[in-house]
Amino acid sequence: MDIDAIRLNEKDNVATSLRQISADEKILIAQGEEKREFSVREDIPYGHKFAIRGIKTGQEILKYGEVIGAATRDIQAGFHAHVQNIESLRGRGDRK
Repeated sequence: MDIDAIRLNEKDNVATSLRQISADEKILIAQGEEKREFSVREDIPYGHKFAIRGIKTGQEILKYGEVIGAATRDIQAGFHAHVQNIESLRGRGDRK
């Protein structure tokens, strides 16, 4: 079975799709040599992120083992994680 998504660092709470993924599809996520099955809950466009575990409002989004933003609302595992529910924390003059 080919991999469908990649988790780039063990700290990450999101994975990135390597193709268009359909809602309720069982996929294979790779992190290095490790692979695991996962059920996606909604459509995920190619190259987009999705939560691999529940993320609460205000919690940091981790990709590459680094903080890339914060959740603006709860994101359940298997759901699309993008501009509709993540805000950037970088380069903002309103945050210190």
